[in-house]
Amino acid sequence: MSQTAFGVPSEPRLPLFRYSLLSMDPVAVEIWSTVRCCQTPYLVTGGRLDRRRPAVSHISCTRQRAFGCLVLSGLGVMLCGMPVTVRIDGLGELLDQQLSVVSRGQLLGLGMKDNAMQWRVREGGPWQALLPGVYLGLTGAPNLLQQEMAALLYAGPSSLITGPVALMHHGLRGPGLLETVDVLVPAARQRLSTGFVRVHRTARMPSQVVSAGPLRLVMAARAVADTARLLVDERDVRAAVADSVQRGRCTVAEPAEELSEGPTRGSAMFRSVLGEVAEGIRSAAEGDLRKLIRTARLPTPLYNASLYAGETFIARPDAWWPKAGVSADVDSREWHLGPAEWDRTRKRHDLLGAAGVISLHFSPRQIRREPAEVVRLIRDALEAGLQRPPLPIRTIPCPESPGANQ
Repeated sequence: MSQTAFGVPSEPRLPLFRYSLLSMDPVAVEIWSTVRCCQTPYLVTGGRLDRRRPAVSHISCTRQRAFGCLVLSGLGVMLCGMPVTVRIDGLGELLDQQLSVVSRGQLLGLGMKDNAMQWRVREGGPWQALLPGVYLGLTGAPNLLQQEMAALLYAGPSSLITGPVALMHHGLRGPGLLETVDVLVPAARQRLSTGFVRVHRTARMPSQVVSAGPLRLVMAARAVADTARLLVDERDVRAAVADSVQRGRCTVAEPAEELSEGPTRGSAMFRSVLGEVAEGIRSAAEGDLRKLIRTARLPTPLYNASLYAGETFIARPDAWWPKAGVSADVDSREWHLGPAEWDRTRKRHDLLGAAGVISLHFSPRQIRREPAEVVRLIRDALEAGLQRPPLPIRTIPCPESPGANQ
């Protein structure tokens, strides 16, 4: 047995072990190392080897691994890992393109071994497993975009994000529910929902796709339809459908086509709300007003009809009773926060007043919490309006509005 420079007998070499490490810049590294056991070095006392005082014990080492310690703990203790690094071409670029998310299949395609992947996702390691066979090349909690990327990689090629998360990408108001990523996959593909991913197998994979960076999404109409079937509150369904039409993301006909071609299960509220939107309802608050008018058995108004004085456009009130010359609007804060929106609202009110219209205004909260008062105000206004001659206002109804024939 030879001696080291410190006068300590050197240890016998153990077999070569192959293992993997990764630095924080995710560059894959393959390491070949000659492993030395750290149990046997001893302290030198008075220039002489003291075999009764081991410098460190592998058993008590806090960083022990199956192949030895990873740090130089003291005098005479040999560092176990002697790495020789080899860069895996394309890994850094792939992680940059996919929001630091990568699948096992992609890593194998780059030449990385399974044991190298497991080393990266070990406890306290620089990577983490998000879903079966899908890894995040960072520490810390993943954000929503990274979860979406992971969901697509888990679901496989041609999978598409749908539901509330897709609504968010289209700039539409949804019911929240962003903790779960809904993904469409072809019906023949065997994938189970797991973790934060809800898999929907379908024989109606969309032919049109929207891209948001590396993410693949369904079109707005399909996202609305799939979301509506997941919801249990009619107000949430109304908000999703009406908002998509109000903001011009789709026409009424497009979600109606999704309704007719899609599954009937869970579509009852979706069907009812689509009928409301076709009649001119453009928001959840307007839908509440419509429901209240119908429940109270008030005369049916025109919804979102266009009013003209001669050739001059006056306004497009939420509800309009032409015989009585009465209009009703739901003034939601969301649509009147900015100076420009407020100026438009004020101008509309002035034009309605100048034309002799009895103009009523309700907040969404008032409609929900004071329905009797809202009904009383509408009824009184209608009675007053019918006591005078009809106003010289030309009305162009919204197509398919239920009051169009009155």
